Amino acid sequence: MSAQQTLEEWQETERRVRSRLGDSGTAPREKVFGMTGMEVFNAIFAGELPAPPIGETMDFVPVHMEPGQAVFQGRPQRRHYNPLGTVHGGWFCTLLDSAVGCAVHTTLPAGKGYTTLEIKVNMLRPLTDAVPLVRAEGRVIHAGRQVATAEGRIVGPDGKVYAHATTTCMIFDHAGSA
Repeated sequence: MSAQQTLEEWQETERRVRSRLGDSGTAPREKVFGMTGMEVFNAIFAGELPAPPIGETMDFVPVHMEPGQAVFQGRPQRRHYNPLGTVHGGWFCTLLDSAVGCAVHTTLPAGKGYTTLEIKVNMLRPLTDAVPLVRAEGRVIHAGRQVATAEGRIVGPDGKVYAHATTTCMIFDHAGSA
């Protein structure tokens, strides 16, 4: 598939996802912790739970979740630029943290949560608004009882890798769960 065909496919996927997503916001913690990770994402994609506000702030959206995998899609824009005229490293990190963290979240049973303990990001090439769309693909490496690890990468529609990351997440019980 050509880069243009991939871009068109990604744009269509994003249109479909955005048409189903609800407004951004946060759901009550008790509701979220009462669901498995996959139930949370299925509810977000169905518009039953709000989309997290970080996506609106940073202009990215989840486009696919399955157990152990998460894919986000983002638009590098001038508002994300650093003083040197390229996308700020924090945008790379936030997009990757969402992909690898949510990959971990997809594996969690009800009553469990996670937080990022560590993330390591390697930026391989600069991003500008000349790249219309990128995807951050996260994949779980190990999901244990207390610790999970995952890896991810940001790719363009032409297949170029812009950054890659690894993370370690701590798994914890929700204080109100049984």
